[in-house]
Amino acid sequence: MTPKKPMNTESLNFFSPDEKGEMDVPLSNNAVSAGFPSPADDFKEKRISLDQTLIKNKEATFYARVSGKSMIGAGLDDGDLLVIDRSLEAEHGKIAVCFLDGEFTVKRLHIEKNAMTLMPENENYKPIKVSKDSDLLIWGVVTYVIKAV
Repeated sequence: MTPKKPMNTESLNFFSPDEKGEMDVPLSNNAVSAGFPSPADDFKEKRISLDQTLIKNKEATFYARVSGKSMIGAGLDDGDLLVIDRSLEAEHGKIAVCFLDGEFTVKRLHIEKNAMTLMPENENYKPIKVSKDSDLLIWGVVTYVIKAV
């Protein structure tokens, strides 16, 4: 029996952080201007570990790749890589990965006194009201989005 896929959701592919070793990459001491170019007079490099920068709790952190367009208004595009921390508390307004009725989806949490709604950030998708009959597990909170340009 194949589980039903809830409407307005994406499928997510999960990955664990690579614990075999850290990858340090060069980091410039100078900020990079997003406006007018600025001469880089003292371009010095130091090393930065993306694992140490992006992951606060290694045992509770996973990656997932976004599939779908329901969260484009929040800057989550199809193919983006999410950093998800399962140890963080799910709160109103946070973007979370949820396991709803047998399928994973990523949505913004809208928590009221006695109700929860999973909010897309694309007007072409409808909010998902969580009822008492829903099988919902808030799997983790999105902490970072890694994009390819």
